[in-house]
Amino acid sequence: MTDGFEVPGATATGLLPAVVSRVTGLADRLGAPHDEVFDVRRLSAASGVPEVVVRSLLNGRPAGEPDLQARFLQRLDLLRRTRLKPGGRRYTQQEIADGAGMSRQQAGALINGDRRPTMEHCDAIQRFFRVHAGFLTAEDPEALAGALQHTEQELLQRLADREREAAPAAADDPLERLLQDHGVRGIAWRAAQLPTDQHRDKVAEWLDMLLESVKRPES
Repeated sequence: MTDGFEVPGATATGLLPAVVSRVTGLADRLGAPHDEVFDVRRLSAASGVPEVVVRSLLNGRPAGEPDLQARFLQRLDLLRRTRLKPGGRRYTQQEIADGAGMSRQQAGALINGDRRPTMEHCDAIQRFFRVHAGFLTAEDPEALAGALQHTEQELLQRLADREREAAPAAADDPLERLLQDHGVRGIAWRAAQLPTDQHRDKVAEWLDMLLESVKRPES
């Protein structure tokens, strides 16, 4: 622990290349343009990582990691610019203070960088802006990997939908219906990208139990 923050482990950096590889593979299977799937502006807004850093990380280049205080200020500034009120205006310091359950002086000191935030401050501000836990504190590679995992889920759903549309006759086969309705083919393809046999074995065990619960009709 450092100044109230939990420092992510070294695995955060190693996660990103694997997610990028899986998303790239899914995009290729679906014929989705890479510049759409890896839209830098969208990923920056979703992760809190500056666009220039998103580009660098996606290209496999290291990027200067800001310290925890700088990262908090960077992400908070992005939230204030991109998560606006219904009328399109920024939330004021007073509105943030009221929504996060702190005084205006506390909010102002955090926003201006005059006070180091605690995890309680971060949690309260994240809840106010309705972003996930860790948005204000996650290391850049970890934050970007999280945003890309949402993209991965969307692409897996698109793949499952495409396979369902391509096989309408499966409606009469309980096993085929299971494979489609639960996106099992997409899950299996994703499992193939896992780094170790141990990970893949766990997925296989789950699939075996699921498939055992469905019996084909007697021919």
